[in-house]
Amino acid sequence: MAGYWLMKSEPGCFSIDDLESSENSTTPWDGVRNYQARNFMRDEMETGDKVIFYHSVKNPSAVGIAEVVREAYPDYTSWDPDGDHFDPKSTPENPRWFMVDIKLVEKFQTPVSLKFMRTVRGLEGMELLRKGSRLSVMPVGRNEFDIICRLGNEK
Repeated sequence: MAGYWLMKSEPGCFSIDDLESSENSTTPWDGVRNYQARNFMRDEMETGDKVIFYHSVKNPSAVGIAEVVREAYPDYTSWDPDGDHFDPKSTPENPRWFMVDIKLVEKFQTPVSLKFMRTVRGLEGMELLRKGSRLSVMPVGRNEFDIICRLGNEK
């Protein structure tokens, strides 16, 4: 049974357009440095799970759907001392951080803004809408996923 997730990215860092232009519209979801978000990817995400791709910070909105195409494996960006995501406590022998690969399924016709989501019946319990919620990877209920997909594909 497929799982449902929301993954946040700052569009200035990596946008849905960047995902679309990646080879095979696929990318590793690297650089996650929060233990709870890492645990979701490492312990719960499976190939075939659906992902709401969410642009954070500027005009926060759900902008499309992706799919997990490779289950968790060590995030090698944590081993690069010159990289943005370096963690000296993570090693190839004892990796601390993990990533999954995602592939673009579709871009929404209309972005679904965070502000609008707060007004939508059926999304009241969504983790994203909880005050103080800052996770970059979080579970989404099937009903919440379906509502956001429907809203994103309305003209």
